[in-house]
Amino acid sequence: MANRTDNSNRCSNGKKLNDGMKLIIATFIGIVIGFFLGISFPTLSLTKINFPSSILPSVDIAYVEDETPETSSETLLHTWSSRTPLHGPDSSNASHWKIWVPSNPRGAEMLTPGIVAPESDYYLRRLWGLPEEDIPVKPKYLIAFTVGFNQRVNVDACVKKFSEDLFTLVLFHYDGRTTEWDQYEWSKRAIHVSVPKQTKWWYAKRFLHPDIVAPYDYIFIWDEDLGLEHFNAEEYIRLIKKHGLEISQPGVESKKKITWEITKRKTKGEVHKDAKEKPGRCNDPHLPPCAGFIEIMAPVFSRDAWRCVWHMLQNDLVHGWGLDFALRKCVEPAHEKIGVVDSQWIIHQTVPSLGSQGEEHDGIAAWQGVRDRCKREWTMFQTRMASSEKMYLKELAAASANSTIP
Repeated sequence: MANRTDNSNRCSNGKKLNDGMKLIIATFIGIVIGFFLGISFPTLSLTKINFPSSILPSVDIAYVEDETPETSSETLLHTWSSRTPLHGPDSSNASHWKIWVPSNPRGAEMLTPGIVAPESDYYLRRLWGLPEEDIPVKPKYLIAFTVGFNQRVNVDACVKKFSEDLFTLVLFHYDGRTTEWDQYEWSKRAIHVSVPKQTKWWYAKRFLHPDIVAPYDYIFIWDEDLGLEHFNAEEYIRLIKKHGLEISQPGVESKKKITWEITKRKTKGEVHKDAKEKPGRCNDPHLPPCAGFIEIMAPVFSRDAWRCVWHMLQNDLVHGWGLDFALRKCVEPAHEKIGVVDSQWIIHQTVPSLGSQGEEHDGIAAWQGVRDRCKREWTMFQTRMASSEKMYLKELAAASANSTIP
């Protein structure tokens, strides 16, 4: 009886050993077969597979794989497929992972910050080659003239005062004539904007947005009827940097009457920032038109000052009258950062080009209609500025009063 039991135990143990060996051998064979099967097939590329949009929402994996080879396709697939899809029946539950960066510019909140390009420029680019090789020299300044073809001789002389390597050139054409300017070699590198019968402030509001001219340290916005025989642009920039001028203009000489004393060129010194005006014109020697003041025929703005001034330009007021008295709002202290450069001066030729762009109406001559509009806009601008400041002070007082209520 005992022998039978021992034999039974030995059979049972032998059977268990045989089963274990079979499992080990089968596992080994499976691994070997799997290995050879794996190396016998080409590498699987996600660029060859079309995944449904419900798995990979709004991502082109082919491009991601090309641009970031160090990131495996499997990792990308795992990352995106683990998220709740934006499309499909469950899209209402996807907001918890949707990108939202409130510090991005308005309209770009749904983009990752690294792809946002909030600024641009007027640099001309090629249609071939590498983008980083397009611009061997980037101009640091911008000069914009508002021009008509009848003033081409004077404009040609003015443009030649501004180095191609230092200045981006923009021409605003109020007469609609652009191709005729091709007779000048420099015209081929200029930015031409043509909209008939508009003023330079209309153009500036629409085509000199601060985010477009952000690469430029200084922005010149000049009329076409200026004589620059005594003007050197590089020396001018050196002087405004030296004297800390954020808003400036060259001193003016003219055969005709100059309206404001402060804009007249002084024969002594490099720069002046104030002047004595006629009695009654200045209530404060630190305020316009005795200080903190330039005219709008040939203004030069620093990048930061222009950003402020651009926002102050009214979209429907196109002549800019009254703007010169408000420029001081954009720099502080204005009587130190706004000035006139005397050693680099210009001659105002006083060509009434805007008048010829008007239309006779109700028996009023074209030039008179334009001038009447200028005066009307000045009053409107002053009213808006005063109303805006009054409203702001009222809101400020209300907020202060609410903050003190227990």
